[in-house]
Amino acid sequence: MQEIFNDLKTVIEQGIPAVLCVVTETTGSTPRKAGSKMLVFQDGTIKGTIGGGNIEFQAIQDAVKSISSGESFTRHFHLEDDLKMQCGGDMQVYFEPIGCLPKLYIFGGGHIGKALAGYATGLGFRPFVFDQREGIFDAWSLPGVETQNGDFLPIIDSLPFDSNTYIAIVTHRHDFDETVLLACLPHEYAYLGMIGSKRKVAEIRKNALEIHHITESQLKKVDMPIGIPFAAETPPEIAISIIAKMIDVKNTVKKS
Repeated sequence: MQEIFNDLKTVIEQGIPAVLCVVTETTGSTPRKAGSKMLVFQDGTIKGTIGGGNIEFQAIQDAVKSISSGESFTRHFHLEDDLKMQCGGDMQVYFEPIGCLPKLYIFGGGHIGKALAGYATGLGFRPFVFDQREGIFDAWSLPGVETQNGDFLPIIDSLPFDSNTYIAIVTHRHDFDETVLLACLPHEYAYLGMIGSKRKVAEIRKNALEIHHITESQLKKVDMPIGIPFAAETPPEIAISIIAKMIDVKNTVKKS
């Protein structure tokens, strides 16, 4: 039992995506009783056990799926009817995602990108910042922020996207913003925003519709100009408007 608590401590401290599965109630014949615990990691590996067999197999599948959403839930299993297990009893399992913070992909490591990454770590996001400029991150000292240099398109191709992914496009060039936007659009995400003036946004929308054959419904999902509109002027103020919009989206999704 102590071992799983040590593993749980490591998961929390290092922000490793995992799900704690706890048997909360049992009736009849079951392989484990209430209080049994199991940690499930993103690749399906486990620490601890809630009984083996089909109940554990199904719990692992459910846990891995829940890492993307980050939502806790409870499932009730009738071992014979649901899982064809001869025990025949009932088990209730609580699933609690741990370390499953929303991923925030920030394209652009300039003043706004840096300020946004700094805010994100304390406001429930796990930020990753990407920039093509060598040395842009050399003077950074932001704990909890992961950075990567390189061309945007190969980076995007290598990234995992899901319903718990947030994207902010704030590069230093308009053509880079457009390129990143077009590359991210086909992927799954919770939020996608691009910085820009009304004129720039209108031009990119026109290009997307007429040249790149992006649909109007796809573009309607994009927040551009990015962020909550208020009289923001400095990079930190603009970053506040962006993170505020993301928090609003995140908390709205939770309630839905």
